[in-house]
Amino acid sequence: MAFLPVLEEVVRSVDGALACSVMGFDGIAVENFQIDAAADLDVQSTLVEYAAVLGQVKNAAQLLKTGAVTEVSINSEQVLTIMRLVTDEYFLVLALSARGNYGKGRYALRIAAPRIRAEL
Repeated sequence: MAFLPVLEEVVRSVDGALACSVMGFDGIAVENFQIDAAADLDVQSTLVEYAAVLGQVKNAAQLLKTGAVTEVSINSEQVLTIMRLVTDEYFLVLALSARGNYGKGRYALRIAAPRIRAEL
């Protein structure tokens, strides 16, 4: 499975991107690409915690019959996080600096998701 080139492409194409991962809802990263500038932040622990949040949002949407969740973002003072579902079991997550290009990040994940899905 060639996830790393896709993840690196996402990070390199989005201004302010810090890391991109393919994760399961168990919070375990299947593959991760992180730039050196992200070493100050505990990006992986953050992404693990956010995986639990995404799982809760997904379950709430099913319970409320609002349709499938496709994307969730959590924006904090230092990190913008965008999570996009790839399958029922896996999702892509992109961490950006607070001044990162949020719109381009959403676009990059939307384009990368089918490529990741094909590898799964």
